[in-house]
Amino acid sequence: MKEKRNVSLLMDFYELTMSNGYFVEGKAEQMAVFDLFYRKNPDDAAYSIFCGLEDVIEYVKNLKFDSEDIEYLRSLNIFNEKFLNYLANFKFKGDIYSFPEGSIIYPNEPLITVVAPLIDCQLLETAFLAIVNHETLIATKANRIVLASEGRAVSDFGARRAHNIDSALYGAKASYIGGVNSTATTLAGEMFGIPVSGTMAHSWVMSFDSEYDAFLSYAKLYPTNSIFLIDTYDVVHSGLQNAIKVAKDYLIPNGYRLKGVRIDSGDLAYLSKKCRKILNENGLNDAIIVASNSLDEYKISSLISQGAKLDSFGVGENLITSKSEPVFGGVYKLVAIEEDGKFIPKIKISETLEKITNPSFKDVYRMYNSEGRAIADLLTLHDEEIKLPIKVVDPNKPWKNLVFEDVEIKNARVKVFENGELIYTLPTINERRNFVRHQVENVLWDEEKRFVMPHIHYLDFSENLYNLKIKLIQENKYGK
Repeated sequence: MKEKRNVSLLMDFYELTMSNGYFVEGKAEQMAVFDLFYRKNPDDAAYSIFCGLEDVIEYVKNLKFDSEDIEYLRSLNIFNEKFLNYLANFKFKGDIYSFPEGSIIYPNEPLITVVAPLIDCQLLETAFLAIVNHETLIATKANRIVLASEGRAVSDFGARRAHNIDSALYGAKASYIGGVNSTATTLAGEMFGIPVSGTMAHSWVMSFDSEYDAFLSYAKLYPTNSIFLIDTYDVVHSGLQNAIKVAKDYLIPNGYRLKGVRIDSGDLAYLSKKCRKILNENGLNDAIIVASNSLDEYKISSLISQGAKLDSFGVGENLITSKSEPVFGGVYKLVAIEEDGKFIPKIKISETLEKITNPSFKDVYRMYNSEGRAIADLLTLHDEEIKLPIKVVDPNKPWKNLVFEDVEIKNARVKVFENGELIYTLPTINERRNFVRHQVENVLWDEEKRFVMPHIHYLDFSENLYNLKIKLIQENKYGK
């Protein structure tokens, strides 16, 4: 086992067998274009939140095969020795274009495009998909939960139910970018600069002779962060009463206030209303009520619609695993290959309509109205001239005559690597988080934010791209 973790070989074996084949066939330096995209938003939503670019960048920067990797591959007795020497000196040499992290994204548009020698493109596939699929899934789920909370604080409580340590850590980061306020995962706080939160568990309460003693001890230790878990025995008749008594006996006489109480079981709507009334009657109007216990966006929406008096939510397994739809279906496909100095578009044909790919090296634009709301995205051929008015094609309804004139058109992606060198400055994690919030509040339409039957954002093609796709479908209908 390696002493130091190197994830460069985090790749499906076929990436190596194909790369060995490219090398033997003299294709090692043949340029290609690959797109990473997805076909469907999780939870039947209208959009997703792109996340994972920071870790994509780190993977590319650190992609190298050390002597142990080469010896392991040699021991498999399948690879050409010159290919292994090639890997021993490998460094990514291409260009990468990407949506900025935190972007609102839609199905079937290239989130990341890699333009590089075939081997370089191929070796990135599994790691890119593993990173983007996971972090985008969790950021998207987090954003839905934050929307449902209607301005109330949300904390990630999910580490203990995550799918291993990395899922807990990078899920916490994605959750924060997606909009949650804090995490209970301390290492994520240290690694990524995320605010951490948390107070006590039932074991703290049960370890004392009485609930009152447990709360009093905690109040003396953490007088400015006195949030008591009140459902160990009885929420209304025991937990809440002891929290109020500690507030009156110790906190208030010493110049502090009861920060709040947390309920982790029972009828959260009913109990929160009872607690709010009793807290207010005791002059503790400023004490918050926190809820946890297998929450998600649907349960939170339901609680709020019932008039629950909740100020904050701790969300665990349903967030960190995106339990309602735990797979983000990103794919990575060849869309062009260089021959005689120019890129030849490639297309994958399928009897399943959604699996027919969009060919060629492409650019992605977003069109905005005068109020800054995004009205459609546009795919074009790379470096295709864009000027207004512009005629576009809705690929789902190609008979429509669509012309955009009074719009602002912006390139939706940035160039991240050029000739193998990082040229992009990644915004801070808080800047990425704020970027998400800005788009949700100012760029998305309210109709896109619905959890049930949301408006579906339009993805249009330039006429040149649409005509190229139809031509390739017809030419490749029966294969060659």
